Amino acid sequence: MFEIEKNSCCECGACCAYFRASIYWGETDEATPGGIPMDMCEKLNDFFVVIKGTNDLPPRCSALMGIIGKSVHCSIYERRASACRDFVPSWENGDSNPRCDQARAAHGLEPIVPTPWPKPRNFPRAA
Repeated sequence: MFEIEKNSCCECGACCAYFRASIYWGETDEATPGGIPMDMCEKLNDFFVVIKGTNDLPPRCSALMGIIGKSVHCSIYERRASACRDFVPSWENGDSNPRCDQARAAHGLEPIVPTPWPKPRNFPRAA
């Protein structure tokens, strides 16, 4: 059995309320079954759309639910855009991400430190 430490990203949401999420229109459900709902997008140009709310000032993704820095979730997580899937929070892969730190700072949040990421505990060690 594993004990998992709390993932700081599930409390954050800063990136969803700081960056514009521009995606190729082919990621929408108009082109790809199970894609991002087109009704959650706005046309940017002939090839790209943005997730509603992310092109506003201040930006906030319309799929972001909850309070930034407290408790958030994505209402379309399983269908989220490649821009979202490709965004790596600081320390998720062992490295800091200055863009993550920048978004968190804009919302008055401290940078993520390496320790909050889920880590198995009590895992049998190889002899």
